[in-house]
Amino acid sequence: MGTVTPLPFHIRTVPQQTGFERPELMRILDLYGRMVAAGHWRDYAMDFHRDAAIFSAFRRAAERPEYRIEKRPALRSRQGMWALVSEAGAILKRGDELANVLAPVERKLMKLVGD
Repeated sequence: MGTVTPLPFHIRTVPQQTGFERPELMRILDLYGRMVAAGHWRDYAMDFHRDAAIFSAFRRAAERPEYRIEKRPALRSRQGMWALVSEAGAILKRGDELANVLAPVERKLMKLVGD
């Protein structure tokens, strides 16, 4: 018969960029919308890199972001892949679940609405 030629098996490569999954993005944008409705945030930006996806929320577009929500899948087994970073760059909260990381901002929203 003929010669059997093996098909080349592709080795899993590192993804070109990290992104948010739909439920994660829905949760983040829901919080963003509520903060906009409260009059606290006015703008946002999303950055997608090879090792991280970052959502930044701004009080004004010309300033540094008040909060950054970072997803770093490489830290999943160590410190947790989600981090809430302040305007000064300090990590306020880190964890495995997005809801727990967003809790400090949710509490701040409750104070804004209550005033």
